[in-house]
Amino acid sequence: MKSGSGIVHSVQALLMGTPSLDGKSAIVNGRPSWATALGERGMLKFGIGAGFLLLAAVFASLQDIPFDNGAIIIAAAVIGGYMALNIGANDVANNVGPAVGSKALTMAGALLIATVFEAAGAILAGGDVVDTISKGIIDPSLMPDDMTFVWAMMSALLAAALWLNLATYIGAPISTTHAIVGGVMGAGIAATGFGAVDWGTMSMITASWVISPLMGGVIAALFLAFIKFTIFAKEDMVAAARRWVPVLVAVMASVFSMYLAMKGFKKIWRPGPGLVLLVGGAAFAGAYVLSRFMVLKRSLTMANDRYRVRGLFVVPLICSAALLSFAHGANDVANAIGPLAAIVGTLSAGGISTEVGIPLWVIVIGAIGISVGLGLYGPKLIRTVGEQITTLNPVRAFCVALAAAITVIIASVMGLPVSSTHIAVGAVFGVGFYRELLTNWPRNYKRRLVRRKYLFTIAGAWVITVPAAALLAAFLFTVLMRIV
Repeated sequence: MKSGSGIVHSVQALLMGTPSLDGKSAIVNGRPSWATALGERGMLKFGIGAGFLLLAAVFASLQDIPFDNGAIIIAAAVIGGYMALNIGANDVANNVGPAVGSKALTMAGALLIATVFEAAGAILAGGDVVDTISKGIIDPSLMPDDMTFVWAMMSALLAAALWLNLATYIGAPISTTHAIVGGVMGAGIAATGFGAVDWGTMSMITASWVISPLMGGVIAALFLAFIKFTIFAKEDMVAAARRWVPVLVAVMASVFSMYLAMKGFKKIWRPGPGLVLLVGGAAFAGAYVLSRFMVLKRSLTMANDRYRVRGLFVVPLICSAALLSFAHGANDVANAIGPLAAIVGTLSAGGISTEVGIPLWVIVIGAIGISVGLGLYGPKLIRTVGEQITTLNPVRAFCVALAAAITVIIASVMGLPVSSTHIAVGAVFGVGFYRELLTNWPRNYKRRLVRRKYLFTIAGAWVITVPAAALLAAFLFTVLMRIV
């Protein structure tokens, strides 16, 4: 019989990956080795993921779908569920990663918040209509027939999911929007030729690869510089915090209110510019009054040190993680269910439409899939964004979240198709490089505060996402057309 100590070590090895004495043998002194524990955890995760896909197939089969095309719709539901799993594993990290890296949230707390708000955003604000052609990059009227369109959408969805899976494996947070855009483009070219692609739209997407992360990085660095010089450079940091923290929190509340009005609820509510500004102004006023009261109350007994003052940014940072997750669920669920909705709509109606209604069961598969993928595989990318690129604290993470929301708003006004992943990760790099510059200047030190290997890995993954997904989708489409 295993002793109590042995049981504890076994559980620790299974959950935390504690290595054995030799790192190889299955059991050492009654404890499972690191390799064994890792393998067991991997099989458990794989089993849960496979179980979800099986349930997605059963769930789809219970719906009111055309009998003649039932097998195709069920297969598409499984692929859509697989895509949702990968979105949860890869793309959610940018919403909660900075909060985890700054120790404002534990990993468990971040997973709980992201799961709840991602699902809420997808189900409550995911909308009832979706653009099936993903940003209008191909002309569906050029498709020779309905089934060619169906196979193209299925190939695009599977290609994007496979590429996301690979990116998660190598630890690169990429844009799911760009992955599905690449998939649709590649399948569209394979089906109808290069004339099907709107190259103007593709050029704007390509430009966003450079513009959005740079914009996010610059804005995050500017906010960090402002906080450093207005609060932490002062002799009485507590007094400076009483003055400026309420203003910064009010700015965040205003920005996130406008962000949600413009992006988070865009599928069910489209307010005009005047109303968006009114919502932002009301949020600023309310947040300023509330945060001023809270900061004043906390600062009365606060020691004049950096650690205590940084603590004032923790609650706003947690709120930002929740709001970013809600907006992400509302927007990016379409990347999983858009092509699936297109397939279901085409086979049900017997014709191709650029916009189709989304059945509730399709939204549910997307929402649950994102949450399951986040819980199973999300921690890896959360640690990459929050801990491994550069060191974050609540103030730096606050700047990242605020910069991400501001950049999305600016890009929306300018009409740029940006990626929230690119912006958030760019903001993390911006904060890191600003600190590096501040540390090394003017004495020209060589201290590096940003890990270059992540910079090159992530940038490389961003650059090749669209062409890689396109080539993979074209290959899958060709194979499917030969089989069917």
